[in-house]
Amino acid sequence: MLNTSSRFGRFLITYFRDRSILPARSCFSLLFLLFLCSSSTTALAADTIVHAVRVGPTPDYTRVTLESNQSLQYELSMLDNPSRVVIDLNNVTLTPELSSLPQKINMADPFIQKVRIGQFKPQTVRLVFDLKINVVPRTFVIAPKENFGYRLVMDIYHPNKAAEADSDAKKLDKLFAFLTNREIKTDQKIPPISQQIIQKPVPSEAAKHKKPAPPRMIVVAIDAGHGGKDPGAVGYKGNYEKDITLSIARKLKERIDKEPNMRAVLTRTGDYYLSLPQRRINARRANADLFVSIHADANPKSHARGSSVFTLSEHGATSTTASWLAKKENSVDGDLMGGIDITKKSAGMKELLLDLSLNATINDSIKLAEHVLKEIGDFNYLHKKNVEQAGFAVLKSPDIPSILVETAFLSNPNDEEKLISNRYQNKMADALFSGIKRYFSANPALARTEMALID
Repeated sequence: MLNTSSRFGRFLITYFRDRSILPARSCFSLLFLLFLCSSSTTALAADTIVHAVRVGPTPDYTRVTLESNQSLQYELSMLDNPSRVVIDLNNVTLTPELSSLPQKINMADPFIQKVRIGQFKPQTVRLVFDLKINVVPRTFVIAPKENFGYRLVMDIYHPNKAAEADSDAKKLDKLFAFLTNREIKTDQKIPPISQQIIQKPVPSEAAKHKKPAPPRMIVVAIDAGHGGKDPGAVGYKGNYEKDITLSIARKLKERIDKEPNMRAVLTRTGDYYLSLPQRRINARRANADLFVSIHADANPKSHARGSSVFTLSEHGATSTTASWLAKKENSVDGDLMGGIDITKKSAGMKELLLDLSLNATINDSIKLAEHVLKEIGDFNYLHKKNVEQAGFAVLKSPDIPSILVETAFLSNPNDEEKLISNRYQNKMADALFSGIKRYFSANPALARTEMALID
């Protein structure tokens, strides 16, 4: 930067002096100003500080993480004879934390022999990874989150495992593209359509005569809680939750199936056990646009009554009741993330998948839950006036808006009488159906074919 500025300054002095445009003193003043600007730019460019370095070996790859106060600008290259991975960190100065990287390499690491670090240029630090075998490096950047700053992550893979990593990256790209097209932050204000500038494409002659495509079929997965060896809650009169939920689920399905361009699928159609992951898998196989889980749970306090609607929470339950219910429902079985097997993915891939998918889906789930809660509140007492959030495992489908409806409490004698009555079950099915229709009227269903292929 400084050399470039100096050459530019000498050019200006020569240019202006030859043409008698500026006196010599002004030219040298101009050069001095250019020097100060270049020096200031150089100083500002060195503000990126690496304040933490971590190395984590695994059987398939070794992960090197550099954490900094700003996003690191870097260049990665490979050198042969001997094999080396080289990373140039631009606008970075050598710090004690960064200098500690060589000491963090385990002698038993299957890929890295050693690491050399040097101030390659005034504002460039070069990291040279001497290798034991040929490798395939992959890098990505993670934005600040919680107590972490910016993180530059490099995974050094065995060549045989690199293809699997590339496949994961392609799946992540598809997921990211889908979510960024549909995600609307809860604090984001969208202007009315009348205030938005929309450019309509000019149709071709063939398009003018083409018949419009029929509306896409909307699929709703209805999950009747419990079943088979898992009866769920048991009322004072011996009524099983699994029977009540299946009855309401069937009634809801009848209403949805009568609606044009809508159909419903039941995750279970009879009295048999179905694991929580399998319920989500059944919904994904049906390419469902919504997932509605129906329950009639109990509460340690017999006076607890009324209905509630839940969505998944990333940060724990929003009430003691929500926390208790989540623990009880999840006691059958559980997993890290619903619908997609990410157990073999890298830690960074897991984190990105979880963040991208669940955040977008939870936003849509809350909208659905609010519509359903309002409809239920028109005919029944609400245990909580607002949508509840808890860590129900059955709601962890990353790309399907999902809600759990507690129709009432079997632990309350009055609620039990309601739950077993055909009249109450029909009212509940009507409310769920109306809430679903209101949701889709405000949130048109998106095509989800590509998402089905990501699994």
